[in-house]
This record gives sequence, C-alpha cells and structure tokens, in this order.
Amino acid sequence: MAEVTAALVKDLRERTGAGMMDCKKALVENDGSIEASIDWLRKKGLSAAAKKSGRVAAEGLVAVASVPAKAAMVEVNAETDFVARNEAFQAFVQEIAKVALHVGEDLAAINAAPYPGTGRTVAEELVHQVATIGENMNIRRARVLSVPQGAVASYMHQALKPGLGKIGVLVAVEGDSEVGALEILGKQVGMHVAATRPEALDTDAVDAAALEREKAVLSEQARASGKPEAIIEKMVEGRIRKYYEEVVLLEQVWVHDGESRVKAVVKKAGAKLTGFARFHLGEGIEKAAGDFAAEVAAVSGVAAPKAG
Repeated sequence: MAEVTAALVKDLRERTGAGMMDCKKALVENDGSIEASIDWLRKKGLSAAAKKSGRVAAEGLVAVASVPAKAAMVEVNAETDFVARNEAFQAFVQEIAKVALHVGEDLAAINAAPYPGTGRTVAEELVHQVATIGENMNIRRARVLSVPQGAVASYMHQALKPGLGKIGVLVAVEGDSEVGALEILGKQVGMHVAATRPEALDTDAVDAAALEREKAVLSEQARASGKPEAIIEKMVEGRIRKYYEEVVLLEQVWVHDGESRVKAVVKKAGAKLTGFARFHLGEGIEKAAGDFAAEVAAVSGVAAPKAG
C-alpha cells in the first residue's frame, strides 16, 4: 500500500477540483495512483460535482440546533437564493447544524461524520446534494457554544422557519437564575448583536493587531492638530474608549433602550456573558457580477452583452 501523502492529495485535488476528503479516499482506494484515482472520482460521479466547484456560492442559509446549555450554528452556501427556498436544501442545512452540535465546530470533523439515514458521510452527502440540486455548495463555517450552568440562546433574524435564516446569533449566558429567564436575556442580546455587529465580547478580546492599527491612525490624526504629546495621549485614550463602544459587545449601548450599557443590563440580571457568535450569510464572499449571464452565453454560443 503506497503512502497517501498530503502532496498527493493536493495534486489530485488541483487536477480534479474534488473535495479533500474525496481525494484522500480515492487515493487510498487506488494505492496512491493519481490516474486511477481520477477515474475513480469520475466513476463515483464526483467529477460532475467538481465542475461546479469553481462557481461562486454566496447564497444559502444559516441554521441553528440546540440542546440544554449548548447550541451550534452553521452556514451552508449555494449559488442562488432560489435554492435557499428548496425544502431539501433546508433540511440538509438543518441536519448539518445537528451534526455540528454533536461533533463540534471543526469542519473536517463535520465532513467526516456520518450523515443520518444515508450510509454516507457529510462530505459525501454534500456531493450528492450538489449533483441532485445542480448548484455548487459548501459548508462554510460552524460555531458551537456551551455553558456549565445557564443557557445558550439563539436568535435568527427574519427566519424562514424556526432556526433557519440568513442572520443567526448564538449567545452564551451563565448564571444561577432560572434557565428560561437566561434564555430570554440571551435572545435579547442576540437581537442586539444582530443589529450592532460587535467584533469582541470584552476589551480583552479585541484583536491586538486591529487595536494597534486603530491607535496608530488616531495618533496621527491627533498629531495633525499640533497639540502637545501629553494632550495627544489623552485624546487617543478618549477615542479608544469610543472605539471600544463601537466594537465591544459589553461596552455597547443597549439597542433596546438606547442608553444603558450591555454590561449593566447583564449585571442587573445577575448573569454573565461568556461568548457569542454572529453569522451573516455570505459576508466576506466576493460575488462576481455577471457570472450567470456569462454562463448562459457560453452554453448558447452567443457573446454576453457588454455592460453600459
């Protein structure tokens, strides 16, 4: 049995466009032979799915699954919003959230996990869904939060159905209060997070590199005023506090009353926030304009119309 190295997997993946797990399995099944593995992937129908792998998948759905004191959230992408309304796709995304709830947020573990009721892995089921629905898809990310005592609440903005939509939030709330009360607080915080898009839970969690960049910019702006260094330092400190109020959840103004701080609201409830996650479908994915028109033109043999 030939050794299946990372280099072999990379080579096969680059030549076929198939998923990493599929490439590794193909090489194992074919004693490390690249050519035999390519044929194996084609016979399994994985090459058909691979043809779609270059197309931008920025639509899809965010899903949440939960059990007491623990919740998982996933984002699964597809190419069009039309697929998000497909009940089979919705069921697939919800099932992935349930898998993540049990195996954790590591994507490799999720892809390798059994997909219930099929005899396939999640990765294999994804390929099956791509071949069935006809669009490129990918499981983009997952997050799992848990608490030793308390609740992990979820909020889905403009949900298509319970736990399924395009902007999802998880909030981990610890405390001795009744779980129901903590869940209500957590959902209120979730609504706040959906609206304000904080980047960190507290000041200690702010990205150090981002903070230094902010300080550098603010320092230059302050020096442009021509004021002494001692005053510049105080100006920067004041602006950094303002920066924290913008990006740190606990320092933000509570959207539900427009005046309290989130940390004051949480403290008054006798609770503690230990974590949060916010998934906005497609954020950070560059959508290529005109892709669909270009594809139609390529199929029909007609030149795509020029913009303007």
